[in-house]
Amino acid sequence: QVQLVESGGGLVQPGGSLRLSCAASGRTLSSFSMAWFRQAAGKERVFVAAITSSGGTTSYQDSVRGRFTISRDNAKNTVYLQMNSLKAEDTAVYYCAANPNGNQRTTLRSYYNYWGQGTQVTVSS
Repeated sequence: QVQLVESGGGLVQPGGSLRLSCAASGRTLSSFSMAWFRQAAGKERVFVAAITSSGGTTSYQDSVRGRFTISRDNAKNTVYLQMNSLKAEDTAVYYCAANPNGNQRTTLRSYYNYWGQGTQVTVSS
């Protein structure tokens, strides 16, 4: 079993930055590919970014590419999402997720076996 706990969410003004963290326990994350998803109120949970187990390859949703950066520190069993130039439309609950296939950067939720409880990000002036 893998337990994932997100942190770092909050209220930020448009144009601001936040760094989300996802800390794992129970198993090492070094063999998992990891991803961030987000769910705005009344909408489906959608893919944001993913990273392979080694951290060598990443992928992003078009709307966040160039503004968000996913990274990981396997020694700390933690994955990060650096979010810059935040917009109101980035407001959502952000979830991290773990996929046992370390080389897979899929956008599909069904491939991710483990999920955190989410952290709220609100972008508003």
